[in-house]
Amino acid sequence: MTRFVPLLAAASALALAACAVGPDYQKPQAALTGGYHTPLPTQGAATTDLAAWWRGFGDPELTRIVERAAAQNLDVAQAAARVRQSRAALEAAGAALAPRLDAQGSAADGRQSLLSPIGEIGSHLPGFQRRYDDDQAALAASWEIDLFGGLRREREAARAEDAGARVQLAAVRTSIEAEGADAYLQARGYQARLAVARAQAKVEEDLLKLVNERLEQGVSAEREGHQTEAALQAVRATIPPLAAGLNAELNRLDVLMGAQPGTYRVELETDARLPEPPGLSERVQPGDLMRRRPDVLAAEQRLIAANSRIGVAISDYYPKISLSSLFGAESLDAGKLFTGPAQAQQLAAGFRWRLFDFGRVDVEVASAKGREAEALAAYRATALRAAEEVETSLSDLQQDRLRAQALGREVDQLTVARRQAQQAYEGGVASLLEVRDADRDLLTASDQLVQSQVAAARAAVATFRALGGGWRQDS
Repeated sequence: MTRFVPLLAAASALALAACAVGPDYQKPQAALTGGYHTPLPTQGAATTDLAAWWRGFGDPELTRIVERAAAQNLDVAQAAARVRQSRAALEAAGAALAPRLDAQGSAADGRQSLLSPIGEIGSHLPGFQRRYDDDQAALAASWEIDLFGGLRREREAARAEDAGARVQLAAVRTSIEAEGADAYLQARGYQARLAVARAQAKVEEDLLKLVNERLEQGVSAEREGHQTEAALQAVRATIPPLAAGLNAELNRLDVLMGAQPGTYRVELETDARLPEPPGLSERVQPGDLMRRRPDVLAAEQRLIAANSRIGVAISDYYPKISLSSLFGAESLDAGKLFTGPAQAQQLAAGFRWRLFDFGRVDVEVASAKGREAEALAAYRATALRAAEEVETSLSDLQQDRLRAQALGREVDQLTVARRQAQQAYEGGVASLLEVRDADRDLLTASDQLVQSQVAAARAAVATFRALGGGWRQDS
């Protein structure tokens, strides 16, 4: 066995000093430069940091929902479980580089056939015993020497996949935070629209009462009563769809928070003011998305893993060298198992080399390079989509704010016009048609105002999410 000691030392030195075959990863040149076409939101009810953008809305209920969803959501739980899987795979890839030691043992009580070749011969020999015991105990070690770096490249790939799983967890959490805020804002929007519709229904009820009084006095025609009643029912008909929309968003919120629909409904039963979106306290450039967006970082880790697996495939061009050893004992007498004569030992070196396999290694290398090219394209596409999402959400935010401002002024004017129309009707100088037109215009504009305010708040959430949400690579 001593003649193998130099071989062991040489193999260990080669394994430590050898370079891993295959290309080393080179970070692609950043595809995003310059600034955004639409300015970032710097003005609002307050300014906020992206690290906790939901707090900038100044709504404790919104904050509670977002943080509860991030902690309890089952998609986040699944992503966290995938992180544990990737970490186990990384540990397994690291363990493949180390020697393996196995303990083996057996005990057998046998009875030799007298009709077998051995039994036929043995039965004619003096002292032959048909029954026998065979006891064995051994330690077996094996080690594949990573001379050309295939196992190290596999560990690189596993390390990248582990990092990718961790940033993917951040991506899922960022998405759930934004979805929670979005559902909350839509729920508050439905509540505000319901309040507008119910207030308008009350106005129509008062108008119907006035028309009925005028009918009793003989001042109004009967058709005016029917027309006013129809207008009241038309307003009431807008309420059920809004209530259904509210219920859907409340159910969505419960599921986002990992609960059965109806669990947290009581917390939002009381109407509240729709929160105004905040501005940003920091400036984020398109190039920053490469380090802020978890999905972009996850795509890069997939690219790193694909690059490493090119080296894994190339390593099959070279021989695989392994060492194995066995130290143990075997005896037909259990009492002598651990004595000197029962001892057995073996040390072996071997190699395997795919010299001729009809181009299988070539195909595997080409396939690995193809997957790396696909991952590179996916990485660049993810970065471009990230920039697209920011640009679109910024534009939506800007335009929805402008629309809300214009609708706010319209509602102010229509409110005055509606009051004047009713006064003129009561004075007999305007028709009921003018009042109904004023009612319809005011209801439409008021509902659109709420929708535009909700849209602006949702666009702000989409912007914060697109910019990377509440997560940084160095956090």
